[in-house]
Amino acid sequence: MNGDTMMTAGDDKNIFGKLLPAREGYPTPELGLTIAIVMAGRRWRALIDEKLRERGLSASRMEVMSAIAYAPPRTTQIQIAKRIGIEGPTLTRTLDLLEADGLVARLPDPTDRRNKHMKLTRAGYEALADMLEITGKLRSRLLEDVPPEGIRAGLGFLSTILERIEGGLTLPDNE
Repeated sequence: MNGDTMMTAGDDKNIFGKLLPAREGYPTPELGLTIAIVMAGRRWRALIDEKLRERGLSASRMEVMSAIAYAPPRTTQIQIAKRIGIEGPTLTRTLDLLEADGLVARLPDPTDRRNKHMKLTRAGYEALADMLEITGKLRSRLLEDVPPEGIRAGLGFLSTILERIEGGLTLPDNE
């Protein structure tokens, strides 16, 4: 079957269960879990973005500003990008906007002029505090009635998943 051929209703028997997983029992619990993780992350970020945009802020700004605020002193722009998991040019664009708004300062590295150290300004700390207050209220509503042991178990599970992903998952040699 080439890419230009239209499928007919009878082709399902040659697709599902052979080429693709069967429709019955789809998705498996494991696939359903990974789909739910991705969807929850996307929807949570979209909700945060929606609420922050009402104040002229954004989730990406909060992420960058939090990474800078909680990073050790003299953390470079490259280290911030790695910490967040984004490419340098993407971070540069965000930092340009944050700097133009007076929320972040780039300071020269006295030992290596190619590097810049990131620091929030007073206005940056105030904006970040506002963003964290908004997201904290949303988080409280999200986790309402979830027992602390459930939160700890979920955190442990997701931490394991993140460690494995960041460790560099590979396909087995026989695949």
